[in-house]
Amino acid sequence: MTETTQPDLPPFSALGLSPHVLGTIEKMGYETPSPIQAETIPHLVAGRDVVGLAQTGTGKTAAFALPALTHMAEDHAAGDLGPLPNTLVLAPTRELAIQVAEAFSSYSAQLEGISVLPIYGGAPYGPQLQGLRRGANVIVGTPGRVIDHMSKGSLDLSEVKHLILDEADEMLRMGFAEEVDKILAQTPDNKQVALFSATMPKAIRRISEDYLNDPVEVSVKAKTTTSANIRQRFVFIKHHAKPEALVRILETEPHDAAIVFVRTRSATEEVANKLTARGFRATAINGDIPQNLREKTVESLKDGRIDLLVATDVAARGLDVERISHVFNYDIPLDTESYVHRIGRTGRAGRSGEAILFVTPRERRMLRSIEKATRQPVEQMNLPTVADVNASRLDRFSERITQTLATEDLEDYRDLVTSYVAEHNTPAEDVAAALVAVVHDGRPLLLDEKAEDELARAAQNFDREDRTARDRGPRDGAARERAPRAKGAPAVAGPGNAMYKIAVGRQAGVAPGHIVGAIANEAGLSARQIGSIDIRPTHSLVELPETLTKDQWAALSKTRIGGELIRLERDSGPHGTFSGGRKSDAGKRRTGFDNDRPAKKGPKKPRWRDR
Repeated sequence: MTETTQPDLPPFSALGLSPHVLGTIEKMGYETPSPIQAETIPHLVAGRDVVGLAQTGTGKTAAFALPALTHMAEDHAAGDLGPLPNTLVLAPTRELAIQVAEAFSSYSAQLEGISVLPIYGGAPYGPQLQGLRRGANVIVGTPGRVIDHMSKGSLDLSEVKHLILDEADEMLRMGFAEEVDKILAQTPDNKQVALFSATMPKAIRRISEDYLNDPVEVSVKAKTTTSANIRQRFVFIKHHAKPEALVRILETEPHDAAIVFVRTRSATEEVANKLTARGFRATAINGDIPQNLREKTVESLKDGRIDLLVATDVAARGLDVERISHVFNYDIPLDTESYVHRIGRTGRAGRSGEAILFVTPRERRMLRSIEKATRQPVEQMNLPTVADVNASRLDRFSERITQTLATEDLEDYRDLVTSYVAEHNTPAEDVAAALVAVVHDGRPLLLDEKAEDELARAAQNFDREDRTARDRGPRDGAARERAPRAKGAPAVAGPGNAMYKIAVGRQAGVAPGHIVGAIANEAGLSARQIGSIDIRPTHSLVELPETLTKDQWAALSKTRIGGELIRLERDSGPHGTFSGGRKSDAGKRRTGFDNDRPAKKGPKKPRWRDR
């Protein structure tokens, strides 16, 4: 096994990638490969099977996507790239499937004829069926929905040349062993397989032995690479609320200069324009800006003519400005290496620095990966309230008055005010108030404290949910469910949790993994937040966080398992136990599990198991 820890890594151009792929990643700002990329890409380009042991956030998506796209570019040039899927990626959750599909689309920007389609539970079948009928070269899917499409005849895997198992240990823990085994068994024998996992339990070792051909094994260990004098914080926020959140932090937090990192060129312009409109001295910088203009912009940042730089990763490389006190990860980076490079722009020359990360609900996984990879905690941060913003505005306005009184000759202005007061018989206080309004040009000095503060409330909801999960500590929900339960014993929730009832049970063919996969995908919960599961003939009891957000309730109200709505509700039994309920609609015809699990047609001995 190759274990990579060395800092000296080859350039991407030395890894055997297609020129079109190299052009894309260079434009995206990728300078040198991460350790997992440097070790695995040459083997995958050469056609070898690979087992990669690496945490999420180490750049493993590019490690398997770039070689697959290189092979597809060669097939396309030779006229061998047909309409059937060439590459299949299996991911444990809808969230990860979407992220991987987005990455494939980004990396293939300069490749002709490459189409990517994510398929996952909880989403309508219609758009997925249309995409499959049109033809997709790359399929990124959750195991259950892939099985669903295979059983319906809408997904043909007979031409798959590359199969990737992403976060294989997570798929196993969520109960997808049989589905993965079935998918692998129905793909061509001569395919290339890449398996990526954070750990190597016996079951992962067994699938490697059963399905991979003489694989190269690569292990990457995370190292602490962030500076100790940089305080790292994060805030949970919905995407549409990011601009207001950024403005509030800038208004209330003392700062010198700051870099706001976004993912795309268009986002640099959009965010910079919004900041300028709010009175900040901000400008955009991205890979399309000429070098001479970039140099002028950096000089303006250094000498204080601008304070905020909205940048992409590629545009900020090599940037060294001592007065940068804050780095905002407005868009979360795609890997932990990018995060480390970004926040390294502050805390220079022995100074302290601040790094603030915006995290949307679907990006919790990357936050945990950043903490694991850097081995440093990222502190939770509450967004400033309306009262905080108003207090800060009043302080700044008072400081301006004090400074003006101390430094300016006000004699002429004083005579003007005295004359106006005498002529119009108006109190001097009213004249001063009118002058404040003139200075603000019709813009209110203060925010309306009576207005409902949706921004702060949304962030607090996310905070509360995440804090509850952290306080409980890591828990393997699937493993807990499999613990023996005495017959007739009530299901009792642990601290911070509650028991919920869903209207599908044993008669509908439901298994624990079906429930875990559906709820985890739809509610954005990790499998560890799902506790004990008690499956009964016509319904099931599930242990979940005591407080679910409004969005989670809305998502779960539309969730189906085996074609049936789960009808989630709090359990009405004493002490978190179920005391009775309505019958399920288990007798209705089932068309396959909407949320990553198909209906089982009969017993099957799993091949991917600990024995």
